Amino acid sequence: MSGKFVRASKYRHVFGQPAKKELSYENLKITKNAWDSNIIQANGKYLSVNWDASGGGAFAVIPVNEVGKAPDTVPLFRGHKGPVLDTAFNPFNKQQIASCSDDGKILLWDIPEDFSFHKYLDEDDNIKDITEPTKILSGHTRKVGHIEFHPAAENVLASSSLDYSVKIWNLETGKAEITLQHKDLVTSFAFNYNGSLLATTSRDKKLRIWDIRSGKIISEGPGHTGAKPSRVVWLGNTDRIATTGFDRLSDRQIGIWDINNIEKGPIDGFLIIDSSSGVLIPYFDPSNSILYIAGKGDGNIRYYEYENDILYDLSQYSSTDPQRGFAVAPKSSVNVKENELIKSYKTVLDNLIEPISFIVPRRSELFQDDIYPDCPSGEPALSASEWFGGKEVNGPLLMSMEAIYEGTAPIIRESTPSVSISAVKEEVKKVEEKPKVEIKKSETPKPVSIESSPAPPKKVDELLASSEQVNKLLNKVVDQSDDEDDVQQDDKDEWEEVKKPEIISTIPSRETPKVETPKVETPKIETPKVVTPKIETPKVVTPKVETPVVKTPVDTPKVEEPKTETLEPAVSTAKEASPAPSTSPVKTAGAPTLKATVEKLHSIVENLESHILKLTEAGLEKDERLKSLEDKIEQLLKK
Repeated sequence: MSGKFVRASKYRHVFGQPAKKELSYENLKITKNAWDSNIIQANGKYLSVNWDASGGGAFAVIPVNEVGKAPDTVPLFRGHKGPVLDTAFNPFNKQQIASCSDDGKILLWDIPEDFSFHKYLDEDDNIKDITEPTKILSGHTRKVGHIEFHPAAENVLASSSLDYSVKIWNLETGKAEITLQHKDLVTSFAFNYNGSLLATTSRDKKLRIWDIRSGKIISEGPGHTGAKPSRVVWLGNTDRIATTGFDRLSDRQIGIWDINNIEKGPIDGFLIIDSSSGVLIPYFDPSNSILYIAGKGDGNIRYYEYENDILYDLSQYSSTDPQRGFAVAPKSSVNVKENELIKSYKTVLDNLIEPISFIVPRRSELFQDDIYPDCPSGEPALSASEWFGGKEVNGPLLMSMEAIYEGTAPIIRESTPSVSISAVKEEVKKVEEKPKVEIKKSETPKPVSIESSPAPPKKVDELLASSEQVNKLLNKVVDQSDDEDDVQQDDKDEWEEVKKPEIISTIPSRETPKVETPKVETPKIETPKVVTPKIETPKVVTPKVETPVVKTPVDTPKVEEPKTETLEPAVSTAKEASPAPSTSPVKTAGAPTLKATVEKLHSIVENLESHILKLTEAGLEKDERLKSLEDKIEQLLKK
């Protein structure tokens, strides 16, 4: 029998669903520039596309609701003297977009409120281009390849250039406040969750983590060894990043890194994807801890669930249409009622943009709070002056996804502090080590060792042998000095008193029910039949009856049988010493007394078994508590 272990995950059946052709964006002229950027961007309201335009650089802005075939002539944002290499939407202003170009300039644009991609005309009904940017940022000496807005502070923008630097701009003043100088071209960079750190990959094959405001490198080490560009993305509000790149044999790779120990290399090594030649575009969804990887030049979009520094392969969206550009809209724009995790867009054949929704298949009509935690709200947590002044926040301001589902005004709250996975791992180790010591202590009397060690039964035998009440009871039976009713009443009182010390003395040394159950039922009770004739022949000899009663618990180590066996033979000898009720009235009174004694012994054993079961159940409850503690720690790691 062969089978594959399937990991339990609520995202195991996530699937990518492309939009119908009539809901795609057709008849586009997407740039054919070979510069490594995402080519398209999305903010939930608009799409931006690097356009293939003559006479300088241009890009197009498409409202998401204007689907279908675009006209042959469309309004463009023109202002650069060279091809547009990258664009970025302002996360705190959906009407603002920035662009960077081969001409070394960064332009800031305001999208008109009445803007239409299909029909934006001037007074003479001619297509009207937007040619006046609101701000021009000059400071780089060579082409600017990538730009990105700060995730928590408004009016803060980062850009990388072929002049081997990353600049942090204050859009309020239009100046580059911070410059992070590298030794080679920066191929990719990413802000962490609260925007205090910056991860960069470079053409010198180095991966660096920067403290932005101090301009110092926190950690640095070798990255991917391949010659093609690598990408970097932050894994949510943690101290982990993911990179995509190539090795020396041009195999595509993914690596998970501890930002404090970049020089140690990726955690558990690189994950090999395949041998294709296209750059891998990563996108991490912090709400669901899913890493999406779109390959340039192929139609596949792979996605992995990230947990405990491991990427678990979920599935992939396969298509025969290759993509060169890939973008993901903000979380607040997903269709919550359709259980949509992300809304993404891919370019097809440089003339079409196809929306793709990644969906969790569920039928419930209620809000799915387990897959929709709070998401960034679009409200800035800091101003530019506050951030450059050194003020810190946990991250962007968050809003409830349930408000989007219900259509009500969202409640804004602050982000939670960053999670250090390294520290959490150390705490988990400590928690795991503590119960291990306790379990070892509780498991010292193992079932196997109990059967092999006769020490606990000796304690019970010694207790019974040394008990004056037991001796008195047996003496009464032998001497035949009491009536039937009196003896039975004495038995009840005296055995109830003996039962308590037996339970107290045996419970600490026994924790498993396997010890005594089979030993009560053993046929060793029949062994005293050999001894009975010796007692019957001298009918009135009392010392012979007393000696087996006392000697049997002492002689038990020869047989090394459990505690109840040593007493039961003694009882049975006395029991068989009373043959027939008609022969002697005193002996008829002794027979039910011995029977009651055996029954009492049996009830004592049953009580012992019940206490042992309670102890084992308590051990199981302890294991369940440990497991729940580990589950809580895993939930903390996911957040």
